[in-house]
Formats: sequence, structure tokens, C-alpha cells
Amino acid sequence: MRIRLSLAKNLDATTIAEMSRRYIESGLPQSWTEERVGRSIRNGNCAVLTARDNRRTVGFAIMEFLDDHAHLNLLAVHPAYRQRGVGAALVRWLESSARTAGIFTIRLELRDGNEGAKAFYEHLGYQEVGRRKAYYSGMEDARCMARDLTVAPPSRA
Repeated sequence: MRIRLSLAKNLDATTIAEMSRRYIESGLPQSWTEERVGRSIRNGNCAVLTARDNRRTVGFAIMEFLDDHAHLNLLAVHPAYRQRGVGAALVRWLESSARTAGIFTIRLELRDGNEGAKAFYEHLGYQEVGRRKAYYSGMEDARCMARDLTVAPPSRA
């Protein structure tokens, strides 16, 4: 498996929106439409990153850079590629970009019941910092997590 990370292009918006619908927004009204993803791709304050195995998109991430922190809006990896380092590679690339931009805090939300995502982010050094009631379309609570990039992540031994 040879995964290549690259910045998304406008043509990637359809695939990213479909992956979001399938792997992130399942059971919720779709918020990350092709149009919204396209706006993020064209937004100079966002990084939309894809992970490809040959020409197939197997993962993506969208992060917005704000004044005092970055916000990881979305991250998804195709199930066949999970636990193979693809998600971690996407996050490491975005963390490096944040440091380069002089931003040292990354925040994100995840669905309250998504224990796999919580464990993934904790493994990368993210900590739960709060909760938001009915965050997802008024239907589901969110866990808020953050990572201080000035602190080394846990050892991967």
C-alpha cells in the first residue's frame, strides 16, 4: 500500500462529500455537501487534504485555520484503510501545517457515541475538553477535543 497525500482539487469535492455522508454524517441530514466542500477547497484559510491509493481517494481531512487555533472540521478514512496509518498521516500533515502557520492548538468535535474516533484522537494526543448538547442537527451530542501542539504526542511504542 502506497498512500499519497495531496491538497484537494475542485474535482475532489464530489468524492469528499460522498465520503462525509457515508462515514461521518450517516443518520444525520447532510451538512457537508459538494458545494460546501468546494468552498472549503477554494478557501485560503482551509486545508482540504486527500489520501489516495493510486487514483482512489481513501481518506480526506478538512481543517480551517483561525486566528488563535485550527479547527479540524472533518476527517474520514475508507473502512478498508483504517488502522493502517492513513488517518494519522492526514492529522500529522495538518498539524505540521498549523505549526508552520504559527498555530499551536487544534480543536475538533466528534459524535458522542463514536468511541473509535475518540480512541483514535486520544492516541494522537488529543484530550476531551467539553461537550456540546444536540450539536449534530439537534439530534446528537458532540465531544469536543483539542491538542496543544507545543506538547509532544504520546509515544507510539
